[in-house]
Amino acid sequence: MKKQSAKILIVDDEEDILLSLQFFLSQHFEEVKTESNPFQLPRLLRNTQYDLILLDMNFKKGDTSGKDGMMWLNKVMELDPTASVIMITAYADVKTAVEAVKAGAIDFIEKPWRNEKLLTTILSALKLSQSRRQVKKLEQKQQALSSNIDQQFGEIIGNSPAMKQVFTLISKVARTDANVLILGENGTGKELVARAIHRQSPRAKEVFITVDLGAIPESLFESELFGHKKGAFTDAREDRSGRFELASGGTLFLDEIGNLSQPLQAKLLTTLQSRYIRRIGSNDPIPIDIRLICATNMPLYEMVKENAFRQDLLYRINTVEIKLPPLRNRREDIPVLAEHFLNIYQRKYQKPGLSIDKEAMKGLQAYSWPGNIRELRHAVERAVILSESPQLDIGDFILHAAEAQGEEDISQPQEELDNYNLSDIERWAIRRALAKHAGNISRAADELGLTRAALYRRMAKYDL
Repeated sequence: MKKQSAKILIVDDEEDILLSLQFFLSQHFEEVKTESNPFQLPRLLRNTQYDLILLDMNFKKGDTSGKDGMMWLNKVMELDPTASVIMITAYADVKTAVEAVKAGAIDFIEKPWRNEKLLTTILSALKLSQSRRQVKKLEQKQQALSSNIDQQFGEIIGNSPAMKQVFTLISKVARTDANVLILGENGTGKELVARAIHRQSPRAKEVFITVDLGAIPESLFESELFGHKKGAFTDAREDRSGRFELASGGTLFLDEIGNLSQPLQAKLLTTLQSRYIRRIGSNDPIPIDIRLICATNMPLYEMVKENAFRQDLLYRINTVEIKLPPLRNRREDIPVLAEHFLNIYQRKYQKPGLSIDKEAMKGLQAYSWPGNIRELRHAVERAVILSESPQLDIGDFILHAAEAQGEEDISQPQEELDNYNLSDIERWAIRRALAKHAGNISRAADELGLTRAALYRRMAKYDL
């Protein structure tokens, strides 16, 4: 007879009881652990999540009150609210049984027991335990879905040849489970592409979980991605599933993957190779089944050469690579994008009948859009909010003059900057060095006195 996959813990102060239960239950279940000292319960529950706990009602010789058992039952429920507990006693009475069930126990068995009844009770309890944990996991998935539900623009818009190539790649790769790496400047729509791949994939009915790796402090990386057990660290007040676990069965989108430090890259690579995770504070491996999509605005291949990004991790995440063109390289898409955003914000701010005049549209197409589609969207929103006439002209759009004129004048001396804000000065110096050396990262970094990796980080910081 095949044993059922279940972890059962028996806590009783009588060695004969422990041996008898372990012998019988080991014939039916894969893992049966015994413990005679109830004070070991907190340690055991921190290290392992048991599917079922058999707990004695009395731990002092001659005591028949059941107070010890009730105390430890409450402690178990405090440590793991989803725990399934069956109480064991030789002094059964209805009052004690009712108190135990009210406190969270599933059932109540008497010593001595009949093996057939004991097995039936345990099998029923295991089904309930599984249901409880599924409900808890669904609740956490729903919370994760709610935090990812803000999709202002669910469709990718564009008719340019560059975007048609992107659409073709999406259609081809979506039908597979291949890992995808999306490269592109900030604001080009990398998350929209990731969502489009998910929607067209066999996993479309499952979850799509987004993680902005650039926004997660290094100290919280493992907890956020792999989850934790209650009590694993100071603020771990309850068991929590990590993003990998929540995304299992669906798609996990890791944005800004180029921002990961080397130690975190190693941890991520280990997880992708093994296909399982361990929550912080637990030794139990949890298998994961995800479709992985990553994105970054950073030049990963250059970072590999500089030993700032692991080559083996890059190979693992880029089975298929999709490069998104910046908006300045698909200017023919600007009118349709501008009209799309105009329609959205007309409705949002209840200003029907707005339009963009021809000269204004020419100005939008002439602008280089360093912030790409995101900047265009914000520019249209501002114009709609501030507009005083039904037709928007170029004056309604806030565009930076140097960008609108094309190439930046790199001959401008530093003292002509209109402020002394250090961030503005640093951004200006980086732009000047990049323009002077025609985008050559190594030469620009040398002139600025930075390493290539440090320059990449600053370029990401200033959206350059």
